[in-house]
Amino acid sequence: MSRETISQSISIVHPISLSHGKNAEVWDTTGKRYIDFVGGIGVLNLGHCHPRVVEAIREQATKLTHYAFNAAPHAPYIELMDRLTAFIPVDYPVSGMLTNSGAEAAENALKIVRGATGRTAVIAFDGAFHGRTLATLNLNGKVAPYKQKVGVLPGPVFHLPFPSRDNGVTCGEALKAMDRLFSVEIDVDDVACFIIEPVQGEGGFLTLDMEFAQALRRFCDEKNILLIADEIQSGFGRTGQRFAFSRLGIEPDLILLGKSIAGGVPLGAVVGRKTLLDNLPKGGLGGTYSGNPIACAAALAILDEMTDEHLKSWGTQQEEAIVSRYESWHSKKLSPYLGRLTGVGAMRGIELANADGSPASQQLTQLLALAREAGLLLMPSGKSRHIIRLLAPLTIEAAVLEEGLDILEGCLAKLA
Repeated sequence: MSRETISQSISIVHPISLSHGKNAEVWDTTGKRYIDFVGGIGVLNLGHCHPRVVEAIREQATKLTHYAFNAAPHAPYIELMDRLTAFIPVDYPVSGMLTNSGAEAAENALKIVRGATGRTAVIAFDGAFHGRTLATLNLNGKVAPYKQKVGVLPGPVFHLPFPSRDNGVTCGEALKAMDRLFSVEIDVDDVACFIIEPVQGEGGFLTLDMEFAQALRRFCDEKNILLIADEIQSGFGRTGQRFAFSRLGIEPDLILLGKSIAGGVPLGAVVGRKTLLDNLPKGGLGGTYSGNPIACAAALAILDEMTDEHLKSWGTQQEEAIVSRYESWHSKKLSPYLGRLTGVGAMRGIELANADGSPASQQLTQLLALAREAGLLLMPSGKSRHIIRLLAPLTIEAAVLEEGLDILEGCLAKLA
């Protein structure tokens, strides 16, 4: 099958062609089976072709495949927003809008905070990833490959160190950098918002320091700055709870959603304080495909499955299996390149590092190929592309999870 018609600027991690999938397993066009620890990069928390999601899509497709909500509202959008806003674990009145993707949610959030504050400056964090659109590129805490060759980006945007036990940056160091930023680079009164991931995705599954998160919340309240939580990858049960910000003891003002919100059908959302979402003029928010009826139907089916009981059970099962295996590998010195275990809950990363602590990026590239050949799909992350991110569906069968970890163990032992 020719790929000459596809832009060569799209990077491919695994040079295969997939045919079909079921829960945590996929098959390529040659019939080879793989255990999927990628999950569409965090999109398939309920796995491939979840029966409830498939049935919801099929049923909706016989009723209404599309209508632009801003032209004439439709029932799936209204029902989903009622359910979704109730699903957000905060104490204030919530409203929101649906988008086509997480990046589009971020773009709309920037419009919302500008309208609400009259300010334009944004503070983001090293290692962040918020999308590939022009405005979100500048939020990303990494130049290559996202910001290369595209010129001046929308701003102003400033970056701070991301404090986490997973990268060794302390709360104190991040607060000191923030103090310097407002002393040297920008007047705090010009800042509209901070945008932060409770657990960084592309950055390597780094968990935000709780002390810093709470200090940041207090600072934002004192300075009338808005706080945006990007839960596009960490949300919808990935950490064992509905959203990762709940682990930090804070409530953000706006929350970005996407990826696993609709089981693989393109959908995103920005939700938060109703006063913020209602501040732009009529027509300031919207979109032709945003909140497509079929995507809404899929998302409603996802929410049916996202009970707190299910999330806790799925998250605990996967976390215990991964942590137990990692500790075993570490204790028996499985590989000289085995570094730290990052993340929280079922959102886990495994760092590959050299003896001096430097990133073992070449070994991760080798691991991807070894695992793929053995029937396991993995996804890289981290600034130096040296951290494996484990994104198996939360619904993965215990035996399939163990089989995948067996393959990973065997491949780690072969690294040279």
